[in-house]
This record gives sequence, C-alpha cells and structure tokens, in this order.
Amino acid sequence: MSLPKLSRRSRILLVIAAVIVLALLLGARLLDTYVDWLWFGEVGARSVFTTQLITRIVLFFAVGLFVGGILAVSLMIAYRTRPVFVPVSGTDDPLARYRSAIVARIRLFGIGIPVLTGIIAGASAQSDWQVVQLFVNGTSFGQKDPEFGNDVGFYAFDLPFVNWLLGWLFITVVISFFGSLIAHYVFGGIRLAGRGGQLAGPTRAQLAITVGIFVLLKAVEYFFDRYNLLLSDRSNGLFTGATYTDLNAVLPAKLILLCISVICAIAFFAGAFLRNLQLPAIALVLLILSSILVGVAWPAVLDQFSVKPNANEKEATSIQRNMDATKQAFGMTKVQYQDYNGKSEATAAEVKQDTGTMSNIRVLDPNVLSDTFTQRVGRENFYGFPAKLDVDRYTIGGRTQDYIVAAKEIKTEGLAGNQTNWINKHLVYTHGNGFVAAPANTIDRAVKDANSDGGYPIATTSDTQNPTGAGSTGPNSPGIRVDEPRIYYGELTSDPSYAIVGGPAGKAPGEYDTANDRSYLYKGSGGVPIDNWFNRLAFAAEYGERNILFSDAIGDGSKIMYNRDPRQRVSKVAPWLTLDGDPYPAVVNGKIQWIIDGYTTLNNFPYAQQVQLGAATNDSLNGTTRQANSSINYIRNSVKATVDAFNGTVTLYALDDNEPVLKAWEKVFPGLVKPSKDISPDLRSHFRYPEDLFKVQRDLLSKYHVGSPQEFYAQQAFWSVPQDPTQEGGTTPGASGAANQPGYYVLADAPGQSQTTFQLTSPLTGLQRQYLSAWVSVSSDPADYGTMRVLKLPTGASGASQVDGPVQVQNRFQGDPRVAQDRFLFNNPNVTPIFGNLITLPVANGFLYVEPVYIRQRNQLANYPQMARVLVSYGSKIGFAATLNEALDQVFGPGAGSLVTAPPQGGQPTTTPTPPPNTPTQPPPSTGGSNPAMDKAVTDIQAALGKLRAAQQSGNFADQGSALAALEAAAKAYESAKGAPPAAPPSSSGAPSSPPPGG
Repeated sequence: MSLPKLSRRSRILLVIAAVIVLALLLGARLLDTYVDWLWFGEVGARSVFTTQLITRIVLFFAVGLFVGGILAVSLMIAYRTRPVFVPVSGTDDPLARYRSAIVARIRLFGIGIPVLTGIIAGASAQSDWQVVQLFVNGTSFGQKDPEFGNDVGFYAFDLPFVNWLLGWLFITVVISFFGSLIAHYVFGGIRLAGRGGQLAGPTRAQLAITVGIFVLLKAVEYFFDRYNLLLSDRSNGLFTGATYTDLNAVLPAKLILLCISVICAIAFFAGAFLRNLQLPAIALVLLILSSILVGVAWPAVLDQFSVKPNANEKEATSIQRNMDATKQAFGMTKVQYQDYNGKSEATAAEVKQDTGTMSNIRVLDPNVLSDTFTQRVGRENFYGFPAKLDVDRYTIGGRTQDYIVAAKEIKTEGLAGNQTNWINKHLVYTHGNGFVAAPANTIDRAVKDANSDGGYPIATTSDTQNPTGAGSTGPNSPGIRVDEPRIYYGELTSDPSYAIVGGPAGKAPGEYDTANDRSYLYKGSGGVPIDNWFNRLAFAAEYGERNILFSDAIGDGSKIMYNRDPRQRVSKVAPWLTLDGDPYPAVVNGKIQWIIDGYTTLNNFPYAQQVQLGAATNDSLNGTTRQANSSINYIRNSVKATVDAFNGTVTLYALDDNEPVLKAWEKVFPGLVKPSKDISPDLRSHFRYPEDLFKVQRDLLSKYHVGSPQEFYAQQAFWSVPQDPTQEGGTTPGASGAANQPGYYVLADAPGQSQTTFQLTSPLTGLQRQYLSAWVSVSSDPADYGTMRVLKLPTGASGASQVDGPVQVQNRFQGDPRVAQDRFLFNNPNVTPIFGNLITLPVANGFLYVEPVYIRQRNQLANYPQMARVLVSYGSKIGFAATLNEALDQVFGPGAGSLVTAPPQGGQPTTTPTPPPNTPTQPPPSTGGSNPAMDKAVTDIQAALGKLRAAQQSGNFADQGSALAALEAAAKAYESAKGAPPAAPPSSSGAPSSPPPGG
C-alpha cells in the first residue's frame, strides 16, 4: 500500500498551514522574547539575556543534532542493510503495508523522525544551561575531599556536567537501539516466525555494537560513580556522605564492575562479527549477575551483619567527615559557643545593668501590623503595605534604635468605582508615596477610639509633602529624610500590574501624587519607551489591551513599567541566585532602596548534609515568599542586591569576593556583580543577616553543635527548633497547623558582646522537648556581620534546673489568672485577641520573655490590630499590664521599667536611665549661706538634674551619661560638705538667700 500523491496546489496549502501553525506556536514565545529583550535593556543587563539565549540555542542545536543525527545514522544503516527479499506471510500481512508506506515516503520518515526527536531532545537539554556554564567557568575551592583528594570544585562544577553528559549519551544510545530495532523488524531483518525467530547478519552486527557501546558507557559511569558515593544517602537520613559500607564494599564493587563492563563490551563487539550470540549473551548474564552479587548483595550483607551491630564505631570516620563538611558548606565553622547559667533569679538592680537590651525591647510585631499601617498611615484607598512589615535600624538624633519600616506602595486591588477603569488603573495611579517608620519599642496611647483600649505605633511618613518625616523622635529631632519618596517598584506591583508613565504634557492624564497635585509626570530613568508604534503594538499584543495602541495619552516620553516586583527583577537579572523570601525597604543616601539577599547554592558538596530548603525555611510568618523544596548542601549569602524604588535600577554587590561559586558566575557574566568595596557605608549599615539562611543554619546547628561522632550518632544532645506557640496548634507538639517559630530581629547586647548590636535571634529547645537548651544570635552590624553566637544551657548536667522554653512560657501566660480573667481581651464578643511575637532575650544570666497582645475589633468595617497588653516572664514571675514598663515593674518591682522607652506624651519617646546609687533625684535644700560648700553642691546638683532632663528628652545617651556622672559627683560633694563646720552667718545687711527651685 502506498500513500496517495499530493498535487502541487495541495502541497502549497499544506506548507502554508504548517507555517500558520508554527507562527501561532512560536509567536507568543517570540513576543515574550522581544519584551524581555527590551526589559533587560532597561536595567542594563542585556548581556545576561544574550548569554542565556546563546547558551540555550547552542545546547538546543548541539544536543538536538547529536541525538537526532545518531538516530538518523542508525535508521539509515538499518534501511541500507535490509534484506533484499522479505517473505510475506499473506495478503493481510500488516508489515507489508507499513513497508510500502515507508518506502513511498522514505525521506519523510528518514528525516522527519530524527528531526522531531532532535527537537524534543534539544528543547529538554537547553534548560540545563547553568550546568554547562559552570563546567566551562568553574573555579577552585582550595579545599580537597577527604577520600580521593580532589578539589571541591571538581564536585561542584565538573562532576554535574559529566553526569549530565553521560545521561544524554545513554539516552542517545537507547533511542538509537530501539530505532534500529524497529527498523530492522519492519524491513525483515528480524523475523519472529519459526523456532526462536531469525536475525539477519547486519542486524545482529548493528544491535550488538549498539549494546556494546551502551555497556562501555556503563563502565565510564561506574568510574565516575565512585565520586558520587561522597553524596550517598545510605545512612537513611542520619548523615550524607560515603558510609563504611560505601567505602569498603560499594567502592571496590564499582571498580570490579567497571572491569567486567569493559570485558562485556568487548564481547559484544566480537559478537557483532560472529554468527551466534552466545558470547554476548554470556557476557550480558555475567554483567547482570555481577551487578546483583557484587553491587547489591555484598554491600547489603556487610551493612547488615558488620556495620549495623557496630555502627557507632564503624561510621565514626564518615560522621566526622560529614560534620566537618557540613560546617564548612553552610558557613558554621566559626560559631562562638558560650556556657550560660539561665537561672532567672536576678534583682531589679541586676536587670538594669543590661541597659542595651532593656532600653530596646521590641513590642511591635511586624507580622501583625500591616492592617494597622494601612488604616492609620495609608490614607487613600489605593495605598497599601505588604502582609509582613520589616524591622531595620536607624540612627536619629544621635540615637540608634530599631524601627518597624514599610514602603507605602500603590495597591491596585484597592481601587474602587471609576478608579478601576484602564486609564486610572495604569496611567494615573502608578506609584506609591512615602517611607513609613515606627519606633519598634514605643506605643502611643494618647489617641484612643471610643470603644478601644489599645495603643498604636507612632508611625511617621517621609513623603512628597514631608520629606524628613519630622517628629518621629521628638519635636526638635529630624526624622528619616527621603529625597525621592515616590515608589514605582515594590512588592505589591507584581504583573500584570503594569504602569504607563510620563508622556506628552497636556495629553497624559497626570499621575496621582497628592490630593492637591495630580499633574506629576514621571521623569526618571525607569521603564521601557513606548512612544513608537512598533513597541505599542508589541505591548498591546503582550497584555491583550488595545487601549495601549489607540490611546492619545501615550506619546512622546511615554514609558511602560513591568516586572516591577523587586524580587522578580533580581531573579531575572541573576537567575543563578536563590533569593531570600523577604525583601525589605531601606533609605540609603536619601533614596528608598529594596534590599534582597542572594544565595549561591550547590547540592553536590562532598560529605555535606543535604537539606530540603523549603522545609528548613518554613515557619509561621506570613507575607514572605516560600522557598521551593529543592535539595541543597551548600549555601552562601554571597550577593546583596538593591532595587531602586523610583528608577527600578538593579545593582548586585558581592558580599564575599572570594566565594568560589560567585567567582564562577562572575566569569559567565563579567561586570554584573560589583565588588564589595563599592558598597557604601550607608548601605552596609542597613544590611540584615538574611532570615532564610539563618533558618537553615539554625536547623543544622541543632544537630551539628555536638563535639564528637559518638554524640552525633547517639543524638541525645540534639536540639529542636521550637514551634511558634502564638499560632494555632503551636502549644501542642505535633499538632496540626503548628509551625516553627521564626527568628526575630532585635537590638540588644547579648552576653559576650561589648556593645549593642542589631541581631537575628532564636531560642532552641531539647530534642522533642519544650525546655530551653540554647539561644542563638547572629550579628547584622558591619563590624562583625555574620558572627554567630550560641548560649548553651547546662540542661544535661546533674542537678541542672530546666529553663522554660517558648511553648511552656506561653502556656503559663495563658494559665495566669489575670490573663484568664481579662474579659475585655478574651471573653469579649466584640474583640479578637492576637498574640504577637514571643521574643526571648538573655538578661542578667537568665531569660526574659516579652510578648505583645493585640486586639482587633470585630464590629468595625475596617478593623485593624491595636496593642492592648504586654506579657513578660522572667523565671517563675509573670507580668501582665497595659505597658511594658508596668509589666516589668510587676516582675522585678517598682522602677524596673525605668530603662524602657515609656509611652510618650504627644508621641515623643522618653528613655529614663537609672541614676547611680545614692544619687538624689531632687536637689536638697540650701543652707542659706551657712555652709558655702553645701550650697555649691546644691547648685551643682540642680545644674546636673537640668542637664539630665534635657538629655532624656533628646534621647542622647552620651549627654545622659555625662549628666549622671556630674550628678553623682555633686551628690558626693554634698555628703562630704554635710560633715564640715558651718560658715559664719551673713551680716544683717546681706540680702536673704532664697531656696533654689525645687528645694
């Protein structure tokens, strides 16, 4: 049977139809490519686009041509060596019909099948462009593996490429084998009729050679599999790396199987020219049996009867290698451990000595306050804030403290009514306006609603109307100055929320800036020009919006902004980075910059523990981007990226110029990452240690803090990451919905530190227990950025008292009679209570727990959280009050909260330091001139008290310390003068001396 021949007209119509289908399939891809090309030009990273594109194209054609070409050669050989005469079993023989159809269109099948196969293979292979580029540009780690002595760079850059290449070689050989097998069967080279069937000589030769090549490739794979053993997971999750069984059974087996594979390959090559297949068959059976006996059975026997009964000794070397490699791969080689008493038995005076911690206790929870910021600071309905706000530190008026910060962004989901038409949505409401900051340790209770008993953050906004945000620390202190507060790029501006900005004056509708100014036109460098008809047509097709093509508001100077999410922009510019899930805004040199942490990761660092990134970074926080659950065993925070909120400029800075993976990518994309010396001091002062990296390290630290392989194997000294007790199910281990407690940013001076630092902290509990075992912190200060400190509690010591962990403290909070009987909070049908972050702070050899309690009105249309109470725990004592000061006074006694920033009058925070012992807070009465020394001391006390009050109002710690020193000296002079004889009384002609104010 032959296919009917097509007329010339029919062939032309088929070609036209094929072109139309191809255009429909590729048109969208080509359009996306052009739009991406324009975008990369906007951010000045077109080399990234071209490098990726060229690499993908080269891989597509290289792999496609190789796979398709080898298949074409196999099919050609099968066709040309087909038998001249093929018996036909009957008139209904299906093979005869297939042969006739193929022969009639031999070029269609002989070329079409390999081309289609090559396209599929090339399309699959081009996605692995990163593996190829790292192989070409790989660098040395300067560190060797403990088994073979290879540089780690071999495992990071070379071995993945070898595995990838072998995989495609195997695929090619298998496809070629089955292609030739089917071809020989169709054309009669293989006949199944008769006893055992028949195999033509050319068929036998081709198939035997193909199988021999496959077995030879298997020998090569056995050779490189020896190195893959250093990533073995035979220990069933205990550790990653070559076990005792791998080193003493599997490794020799790989070499034995390598030799057997070479012998078998030779046997198959010889069998290609022999009339019988006994030798290749024997070789194949030998290979299979040896694989089972040597490769599977012997390692299983050794593991079961020798290793498992003595695993703590047999695996000691492998565990030690795993411990060393894991600490190296995850940047945990310089962790500072310190023994800590943990007994919370301090007096108020001892607690007050921790001034850096006590004066900066954070009572605002950034994971709760988004709605509060939206309602109290957001003003217009189209402004909004991310679900999770951020914590950063600023120095204002000479005082450094942490703030809850957020960018007031445009939120197109909030538009209503006529605001949602196309012009308003994309040309008018284009940008946010303002940087909002609230002191994290201060709550304003001066303003209250009629039915509330809650406080609010003292949030100030630096925007176009008030660039300085004055008043955030007092009427005489400047706020956070922002020279350009307009926000065109932010977390709430994800696609398809594009904005068309600028344009011709008089025709463009103007962009909403303030209620009194709606005529602003964007003049920055961000955006892609859309003032020509070709680009307008391209974007009209991209977004399916004809208004882009026909609107008169678009003209000279118009630009379109897209891909506006900061994390998305960095991801496109640096696709080889794994990005932290929580970008945060910072004011740097007067501009709002989004800061995003970038990680270089590997999953083939020899002996390092494999970690599921998604599981390790998952916690109770909302509003952060969840990491994909990819497997890694190496991570470095090698890049800090910034995105300008006004211009969208993406800048990458190297945090560690010598990090090997980063150096490899810098060779791929030269000039893309700026060296660390280009980081300005102002920008560096806002770097935070990234949360996702901290979570991964915290999870590993709970196991890898032990000192010996025997301890690691026994696991009795392991720790656990506590569940968040403030979330549903968090107080019940293993409860459904319970999630890990996140790390918390605090400004504090932990034990062992000489000054107050901004740090990321977390408690750790005993393994599957709730009592506290350790407390870990990592510094974000430029001077010791990344220094990790661990306070270890004596939980394993004989007679050591256990310290309550977060879950136990939360249980005590909720069981306290004052909390249970507070009907306003917990038995009020109109109020929903919200437990804020439970922060653990080391204070005076013990641990202080602080937790804000918020309320949300249920009967309000736009309700939002307000802080109503503060819970404090220290040892067995619990404080529960409306302010942190009062709660601390309940725990430590009156005056204990004097170091804490008190609720201000009119919104001004006040810090009251503790005077030195025996220092008066009011001046003593004057002697009326009878004792000049005492009178001078009284005057000095008055002056010192005046300076102290002024310093307290300004928040200047240096002036406060100076005033306290002068006050103490004056008090000592007064006490000394009291013992001196009085001077002669003044004459009657002298004017009487009046007592000083306050005397």
